[in-house]
Amino acid sequence: MQIDKAKVDLTNHRLEMRMSLPPAVVEIKVLAESGEVLADERHDFTGQPAGTPFTVNWTPISAVPAARIELRAQDVAGGFASVAIVSWSLSIPHEEVVFKTDSAEIMPSERPKLEASLQKVNAALATHKDEFGRPTLFVAGHTDTVGGDAHNLKLSQARAQSISRWFKAHGLRIPVAYEGFGESALAVKTGDNVDEIRNRRVDYILSAEEPALRATGFRPSWKRAN
Repeated sequence: MQIDKAKVDLTNHRLEMRMSLPPAVVEIKVLAESGEVLADERHDFTGQPAGTPFTVNWTPISAVPAARIELRAQDVAGGFASVAIVSWSLSIPHEEVVFKTDSAEIMPSERPKLEASLQKVNAALATHKDEFGRPTLFVAGHTDTVGGDAHNLKLSQARAQSISRWFKAHGLRIPVAYEGFGESALAVKTGDNVDEIRNRRVDYILSAEEPALRATGFRPSWKRAN
């Protein structure tokens, strides 16, 4: 059994695989990080030629992100093969870039922080190069609750975009996506108009699919950095 990890599509609930002998049946179980079973299905592929790719789909019972996919395939000769695919994401620890008030411009004094972060991203890519799929670096901007919601959302997106473009301009070869969350995903719960430094942050997340950030009343729309 061979799985094309680049064609494991968690968003559209399908994957591509092939078998050295003609397949008969494929059983697929999809689990959430909590262990909840999102799908447990059996598909008949009788008549599918050996060695050619075919698509296995599944229908999850909820929108909870998949964390593990277990496959068990039987060929026409009665042989079995099993494999598990683990979805992963990795948060890159880093020193926060400091911006001037209401600015998204990266000051020269902050560039060493980004250079150190880029080194960490590349080191993580080298460590996990054989794992699930081709990852994207997701850059998520956040603010505290000082100021209006719309202003904070726009500012957080502009800062995330600036950092994303810096990574691309300095040689990061994987896709980079960015989004601003404003004050919708606070690291520390506060009331309105609270100056909380821990909420003024940007997350760097390596992931094979869009990360599931806990945002209140906000649906992210990730943009690709050029």
